[in-house]
Amino acid sequence: MENPIYADIVNKIQAYATIIIHRHLRPDPDALGSQNGLASLIRQAFPEKKVFVAGENEDSLSYLGSMDSIPDEAYEGALVIVTDTANQPRVSDKRYVKGEYLIKIDHHPNEDPYGDICLVETQASSSSEIIAKISFSTGDKLPMNNAAARLLYAGIVGDTGRFLYPATTAMTMKIASKLMQFDFSASDISQMMNTNSLKTANLSGFVLQSLTINDVGVASIILSQEILGRFGAVDSDTAPVVPLPGTVEGVLCWGIFVEQPNGTYRCRLRSKGPIINEVAKRHGGGGHPLASGANAKDESEINDIILELEELAIEWQNTH
Repeated sequence: MENPIYADIVNKIQAYATIIIHRHLRPDPDALGSQNGLASLIRQAFPEKKVFVAGENEDSLSYLGSMDSIPDEAYEGALVIVTDTANQPRVSDKRYVKGEYLIKIDHHPNEDPYGDICLVETQASSSSEIIAKISFSTGDKLPMNNAAARLLYAGIVGDTGRFLYPATTAMTMKIASKLMQFDFSASDISQMMNTNSLKTANLSGFVLQSLTINDVGVASIILSQEILGRFGAVDSDTAPVVPLPGTVEGVLCWGIFVEQPNGTYRCRLRSKGPIINEVAKRHGGGGHPLASGANAKDESEINDIILELEELAIEWQNTH
C-alpha cells in the first residue's frame, strides 16, 4: 500500500520554486544515488524549478554525479530535502537548516526524526529504493527517467552489496527490475562499483593477510596512518575493504578501525547475525542492525568495542 507521505512530499516539491537536496558526509553510492536521482526526477518533471545538490564531491564515485556551488541566498524560501542521513550531525553542508521547509527521506533507524516531513522506511534496502517508490507510486507527477533510474539503481546495488545483504527484499528486487527497464547499463554500474585502484587492491590483500580472528568469530584490524601511508591510501580508500572479513569462513562479525589524521579512529562495524548497532551507539555512532559506524578516541576504546562484539557473538551463538 502506498505511503500517504509520498504524495505530501511530491506536493511540497510542486509548491517550491527552489529545491536543495543534501545527503550525508563521506557519501556512498546510496547517498549520491538518492540525492542525484531525486534531483534528476525533479528537473525533468519541473524544468522551471531551480534544483541544487549540496555537499562535498567524492572523486571515487564521480560516475554518480557532482555537486553544485550554491550561494547562501538560494536557501531563502527554499525547500530542502535530506536523503540517506540518519542524524543531523552527519548532514553534509550545514546550511540545510536555512531553507523554509525541510524533508528527511531515509532508511536508517529513526533516532533523530528531524524535518517538517520525516519519511523513514527501515524495511527499505536503501534511500534510493524509497525515492524510486515515490516516483513509481505517484505516476506522472514525478515520472521516472533514464538518468534517475541509473542513479537509483546504483544506490540500491551499493547498499545491498549487489543484492547480497539481508536488507534485500522482494520489494527491493521488484523496484530494481522496474528500474532496469529504463535505458542504462546495469552491468556498467556493477563493473564501476567492482573496479578498485591498485592501492585499494593492495590494501585489500593486506587486510586479508593481517586480519585477527578470535575463537568466537570476531574479526578486527586497525589501519593506522602509517599503514595507510604505506599504500598511498586515505580513509576514503578503505570502503571497498570493509566487506572482506565477511568472506572469511568462521567470521560472524567484524570491525575495521581506520586511524584519522587527528589520532582518533573511524570504526566500521559489520555482522552476519548479531545486532551490532547498539554497540555503535555506545561509541558515538549508530546505523543498521548489521552495518554500523562508530568512533573511538584511542586503541583502548577499540579494545572495548571488540570485547562488546565478542559478547554479542557468544550470545548469538548460544541462541542460534
